[in-house]
Amino acid sequence: MTPNHGGKRDNAGRPKGQGPHGESTKPIRIPLSRVEAVKQFIRTGRTIRIPLYSNSIPAGFPSPADDHIENHLDLNDYLVQNPSSTFMVRAVGDSMIGAGIHSGDVLVVDRAITPTNGKVVIAAVDGELTVKRLEIHQDHLCLIAENPKYPPIRVSESQDAVIWGVVTNVIHAV
Repeated sequence: MTPNHGGKRDNAGRPKGQGPHGESTKPIRIPLSRVEAVKQFIRTGRTIRIPLYSNSIPAGFPSPADDHIENHLDLNDYLVQNPSSTFMVRAVGDSMIGAGIHSGDVLVVDRAITPTNGKVVIAAVDGELTVKRLEIHQDHLCLIAENPKYPPIRVSESQDAVIWGVVTNVIHAV
């Protein structure tokens, strides 16, 4: 009896050099605890680990300093919930100043999060992008600025409107 499965078979598998990088590949073994770190390194080309000190910093009265490093942080763990659906965009203007979004800030936007009432969203209305707070009504949507200088944008059925994603974080310099 001759087995008809297992082992190397002629012309089986992907032809050499046909992958996304146009070259042969090599399987490697990675400890399960390090798989995500390796994937992150491959996606970005680098890993930056920032030290997290164990003491908290009071915003009131000073306390004695402690220089004990508790851990190292990867900011992606804090800023990105869904890597394949997350992008960043820079805000321009002052219409969202009341939400803590300043001109020049970097917005972390997640397309996998369902845009619900009250969320800050990136929207395209008639081909123009804007960042506003979403207000959902029974018969229409409103995009609300967080600055009284700007009127709400009432989105009618005749307009071409798409919600691109929900803003999850704002990065700005102090």
